[in-house]
Amino acid sequence: MNITFYGAAKDVTGSCHMVNVAGHKFLVDCGLFQGSLTDQMLNYEDFPFDVQEIEFMILTHAHIDHSGRIPKLYKAGYTNPVYCTNATRELCKIMLPDSGHIQEKEIEWVNRKRMRAGKKPNDPIYTQQDGIDCIEIFKGIEYDTRIKINDNISFELKDAGHMLGSSIVELYVNENGEEKKLVFTGDLGNTNLPIINDPTIIDSADVLVTESTYGDRLHSSIKDQSTKFIQIILDTVRRGGNVIIPSFAVGRTQELLYELNKYLADDKIKEELGKVPVYVDSPLAVNATKIFETQHRYYDEEALSYLLKGDDPLVFDNLHFCESSEESQALNEDMEPKIIISASGMCEVGRIKHHLKHNLYRSECTILFVGYQAEGTLGRKIMSGEPLVKIFGEEIAVKAEIKYLDAFSGHADRDGLLNWIGAMKKKPEHIFIVHGEVEAQKVLSEYIEQGFRIKSTIPGYQEQYDINGTLLSDGRNSYKATRYNILELMTSLKEEVDTMTNNVKRNLKSDVDTEYLQTIVEKLKSVQDSIDGVNEHT
Repeated sequence: MNITFYGAAKDVTGSCHMVNVAGHKFLVDCGLFQGSLTDQMLNYEDFPFDVQEIEFMILTHAHIDHSGRIPKLYKAGYTNPVYCTNATRELCKIMLPDSGHIQEKEIEWVNRKRMRAGKKPNDPIYTQQDGIDCIEIFKGIEYDTRIKINDNISFELKDAGHMLGSSIVELYVNENGEEKKLVFTGDLGNTNLPIINDPTIIDSADVLVTESTYGDRLHSSIKDQSTKFIQIILDTVRRGGNVIIPSFAVGRTQELLYELNKYLADDKIKEELGKVPVYVDSPLAVNATKIFETQHRYYDEEALSYLLKGDDPLVFDNLHFCESSEESQALNEDMEPKIIISASGMCEVGRIKHHLKHNLYRSECTILFVGYQAEGTLGRKIMSGEPLVKIFGEEIAVKAEIKYLDAFSGHADRDGLLNWIGAMKKKPEHIFIVHGEVEAQKVLSEYIEQGFRIKSTIPGYQEQYDINGTLLSDGRNSYKATRYNILELMTSLKEEVDTMTNNVKRNLKSDVDTEYLQTIVEKLKSVQDSIDGVNEHT
């Protein structure tokens, strides 16, 4: 029995794990890499395994960093089942074609530049039609239903409390008479989130593969931050600004609508908040909200109680959905204060970039982050306090107020993860820590080993381990992995050069010593010579 980690390994995106049991190979998730140039390049590479050997896949949930390469897999010839909850299947019906549409649009822009340079055009990772076609292999199942694959493998899905239909995988395997239970958290949810249930507690596991997105920090109270959420909106509107909320179209957007609707039931707040138009500016979010409204069996008790009273928790009078690009553009021509909830959540693609371009430089506005921002993304740069960011090739000054509410995160924090593990009656013998930045993983690993006396492993990209944590194959020595290290360094170098360029433009004083300036020039020439030397071999 062994596991090879083909994504979300010392990284947060691209979740993809191959399990090999008794000669049977299958995947848990096959997500898109997001964030840095290095990660994005991985999406264009051939799969580092034989697609024809994969017998089935278990998909934990619909978010693109877990599902986004399934159309690519299908395009490469994979036609075996993808098992997931029925809600996940319904959401993937809209999310994967939307992702394909984005791939096509992005490659159009790249190919225009390539054609002007006399280069051949590139193909998209996959197309919108690939996203539509691959849904035929999805097999929707319900929570707590045992699926028997063969005499050696069976599994059940449990509610992960991360988003509608998200799952923890309980995997039962047998090899050479040895029976083991492997548990994959997928993305483990935060507690007390709107609409959905808290994560299911698992009785036991022999081996655990756990996410670690917030493994080094604690979230604030959802009750406290819910109040702050409304206060941030009211404060911004009172000073004549817009509240721009970059939000994941599926999950977070619906939770925000739920929170707004809840506060509109308060007559004092409604008097002011009810006059502020709320725009959901994302066709994907609009369609996802419609799906949420049909999947009541996944709701928690509070959300169901609203329905029983005849109140749709995702609909209110001052809510407007924008589907056309013309409607979206009109929002930035209207100077009246408003709330705009738009995708993508990490500000990398989509309409949110237009809204940031038109609002970031306005001090009366607020950019409100409510979800994780991966390294290398535009959202991370804004949230980290960069004074200038590039959007559509134009430098935009960050003058708007930048706020972050972590309690709305769909991920468990450090104590949430530890409490979930601690609630198991039979603790795992070994834990693999995935889906997190390295520092967060190290912190979580220390807490696990100190608190539970359980050995843990932080696997790297393409590394293969037996289920006891013994390294079988080190993917870091591969040609591709080394190539990606080069790309990562290049990305980092470019960011440093951009920062230095901005500093020279804004901060270099006229009275700086001339000899010191000459030293800088000589050092830069040395760097340039080194780069020229590398270019000779590429």
